[in-house]
Amino acid sequence: MKKAGKIQPLPEAVAALVQDGCFVALEGFTHLIPFAAGHELLRQGRTDLTVVRLTPDILFDQMIGLGRVRRMIFSYGGNPGVGSLHRFRDAVEHGWPRPIELREHSHAGLSNAYVAGASHLPFGVLRGYAGTDLPDHSDDIAFIDCPFTGQKLTAVRAINPDVTIIHAQQADRHGNVQLWGLSGVQKEAVLAAKHAIVTVEEVVDELAPHPRAVVLPSWVLDAVCHVPNGAWPSYAADFSVRDNAFYGEWDAISRDRDRFTQWMEENVLSTDAPVASPAVAR
Repeated sequence: MKKAGKIQPLPEAVAALVQDGCFVALEGFTHLIPFAAGHELLRQGRTDLTVVRLTPDILFDQMIGLGRVRRMIFSYGGNPGVGSLHRFRDAVEHGWPRPIELREHSHAGLSNAYVAGASHLPFGVLRGYAGTDLPDHSDDIAFIDCPFTGQKLTAVRAINPDVTIIHAQQADRHGNVQLWGLSGVQKEAVLAAKHAIVTVEEVVDELAPHPRAVVLPSWVLDAVCHVPNGAWPSYAADFSVRDNAFYGEWDAISRDRDRFTQWMEENVLSTDAPVASPAVAR
């Protein structure tokens, strides 16, 4: 199917591109975390998902706590600046609400796996994982000998999601997208995926160049969705600031199963769930 970066409503894009059992990347590094899109997945009842992200935080905690995740591929998990992800821990330690399978990487390893996927290669190569037990617990990591130098290197299985979902600052009316600030592996995650959805803060007539920006052309995207504040409680550089208070509040909300479930019902799953209202960047 030809991609065209079609501008469309988020619920329509999710319904068309994400199915139960899909392998979904929801990338964002410190900012531009696609919370609104992740919440739409939950409202539409998507389940049995394999999810991947370099740094899963509250969004994955919510998805795991509702029992929607079957497997998680990651290289760090926590509530940044606060502590543990309690729904994640409950699933791992007690199997509530369901057991999950974990595939853990280093940041460098998972980044190289995305690069391999974006390059249409079966694996990426790096120097890493030596001295750790991660290869003993994953079929996605293997030590190999370089055919040219004999050096011992590490191979990581390529990441090729069914769908990658990211958030960005801008799109133009032709479906081209621009993001700037900390960019993480969003570009590689999009290029590695079969399909891609991008939520954006604004749609403009023309993209004005920003220093060190990443531009994703419409022909690598399936859907572009105008979702202002779509990264809350994370932030979008030049559009909003991080809601640090909420990250602190989540620690208490997520510790208790009943309180967590009630909060998700009232604030995410309900059809009249409140729209996030993060502080505007100054």
